[in-house]
Amino acid sequence: MKIAVLPGDGIGPEIVAQAAKVLDALRRDGLKIELEYAHIGGAGYDAAGDPLPDATLKLAKESDAVLLGAVGGYQYDTLARPLRPEQGLLRIRKGLGLFANLRPALVYPELVGSSSLKPELVSGLDIMILRELTGDIYFGQPRGIRTLDNGEREGFDTMRYSESEIRRVAHVGFRIAMKRNKQMCSVDKANVLDTSMFWREIVTEVAKEYPAVALSHMYVDNAAMQLVRAPKQFDVILTGNIFGDILSDEASMLTGSIGMLPSASLDADNKGLYEPCHGSAPDIAGKDIANPLATILSVAMMMRYTFARLDIAQRIETAVRKTLQQGLRTGDIAEAGKQKIGTAAMGDAIVKNL
Repeated sequence: MKIAVLPGDGIGPEIVAQAAKVLDALRRDGLKIELEYAHIGGAGYDAAGDPLPDATLKLAKESDAVLLGAVGGYQYDTLARPLRPEQGLLRIRKGLGLFANLRPALVYPELVGSSSLKPELVSGLDIMILRELTGDIYFGQPRGIRTLDNGEREGFDTMRYSESEIRRVAHVGFRIAMKRNKQMCSVDKANVLDTSMFWREIVTEVAKEYPAVALSHMYVDNAAMQLVRAPKQFDVILTGNIFGDILSDEASMLTGSIGMLPSASLDADNKGLYEPCHGSAPDIAGKDIANPLATILSVAMMMRYTFARLDIAQRIETAVRKTLQQGLRTGDIAEAGKQKIGTAAMGDAIVKNL
């Protein structure tokens, strides 16, 4: 297993270091794992003047999977847009053809009390959000800032999806639903946007190939409300890039902390980039207080989806569960009566429980 490791910025190096401890432990157990490190984001700009250096993209393409920390930092906010850390993330997704972003929102029984919602609303919650990742308004052209004939400036972006982009991610969604509870809700804004009308049309057509899956449709504003009103009504949520970005972050808080949410971004062959859903959190970088569990759980997703080692994925997830059962908590999920520990200590505890 050749894995490209891209720690990135902010808390990225700290949380990736804990995931690397897990990989090292698995390697000591006999798993053939090769890790090679490279820069991305602000670290890429600092090292090579580019948020996605050529060497990093080359390594990612030559590897079986990619483990990424986070990108971004206040010091890069004044850079020209093409040089900002976030562009490195967008470009590697596009460069690797990672069109399917899987973001599970799972509430561990031990963390029901950490959610901002009532326990009865989130107890047993298990949602999979599938976000299309390489199309939509984040990549659509034309885009930019221009001055009109009357001298006024305006900013503009273009929301667009091709039929093939919608079809391929819809197939992924239905296949996931077939392995779960055979329910999928496609989220759009078809009452306003032509792009969403087209999205709904194509998803409905693809659904005919999966008669066992119950397909429903929901406008994104209603979906955002329903996620906090009655989240357990959902099983698989399929949606576009911008809506998925927003909804998956909202769903993360149902679990108690965004520090608990892993993600997988897959290509057509299940090669993937694995990263926590949260950002670089520069305000807490270097303080040994970040939650590394989302990154460690991203390694579990790597084992499940790219390497088809369900046994190892379950072993990592069981170690996380056992650690939570022991009452160990980072600050974001801390509660009365539990032992509050730091980033590195949490990584050590997971390894001990493997």
